[in-house]
Amino acid sequence: MRVEQLDYDLPPEFIAQQPVEPRDASRLLVVDRATGTIAHRRFHELPELLSPRDCIVLNDTRVVPARLLGRRAATGGRWEGLFLREAPGGLWELMCQTRGSPRPGETVEINGDYARIVLHEKTNDGHWLVRPESPNTGAAAFLERYGHIPLPPYVRGGQDAPDDRERYQTVFAARPGAVAAPTAGLHFTPKLLAAVEQAGIEIVRLTLHVGLGTFQPIRESTDLHVMHAEHGELSATAASLIQSRHAAGGRVVAVGTTCVRVLETAAAGGELRAWSGETRIFIVPGFSFRAVDALVTNFHLPRSTLLALVYAFAGEDLCRAAYAAAIADRYRFYSYGDAMLIL
Repeated sequence: MRVEQLDYDLPPEFIAQQPVEPRDASRLLVVDRATGTIAHRRFHELPELLSPRDCIVLNDTRVVPARLLGRRAATGGRWEGLFLREAPGGLWELMCQTRGSPRPGETVEINGDYARIVLHEKTNDGHWLVRPESPNTGAAAFLERYGHIPLPPYVRGGQDAPDDRERYQTVFAARPGAVAAPTAGLHFTPKLLAAVEQAGIEIVRLTLHVGLGTFQPIRESTDLHVMHAEHGELSATAASLIQSRHAAGGRVVAVGTTCVRVLETAAAGGELRAWSGETRIFIVPGFSFRAVDALVTNFHLPRSTLLALVYAFAGEDLCRAAYAAAIADRYRFYSYGDAMLIL
């Protein structure tokens, strides 16, 4: 697929800067692949659009407050870091941004010198390994106290507000590890989840920790793109529940492209099985879906792997028509925007 096929024009004012309240008041574009029809609904109507035999699959990853703001002690220059992972030897791996060329041994003051980290060494891919100045400092507690929610740059330039700690998180988030939210899940409320269950629809949870690679655009063509890896897990219990609903004629409704990645990875052998590990699955038009029958998804950036996945599921022509309908009807786009249900 050529990268130009994943282009579309979006007026900047359609990029949502704030979420709607309540969450399930967001709009829902319903796309029927069998008939090619497009309808306009509200997200809280989702249970009415599904069958009691269906199952909904949710990603229970939790976004880590991974963005750190500080100043270089030696120069006073502004510094920004994004926590990626804990590394051996008590080190943390961060993606860092600052003017100039920091050197190993430099100290960075976080949040006005309330905490400090020391630059240890640079990795081959340009990240920094750092060490907290205070020994035995746990990364999770450090980030929870000093970190910021890493909003994508198209939302307020990435500048978070206090409400984003709760709002850029699904209500069912449970397992910390993501640096971006599984945004299709942001529309659910506890009341809507209860309505889904009362309708007889099974709710199944899996995990995919969304990584920075989800924002990496396709530069030339899908053939040349190197897909990022993300860690995920589908339990044996979850796989069994999904299989039983599918065998009874129900649909597997994946909430978000992250759930699609896990389910199709777990079904790569032909049958859905329990799975845990890293996936680099790259879903583009021509892909044969084995596990997913319907998809709830937000609207995605041009030239993104996420949009390529939606093209693969809905077909390029129908997907283009759906995006055109959403723009014509002034839908809100991207992370804090509206959603689409593809049946």
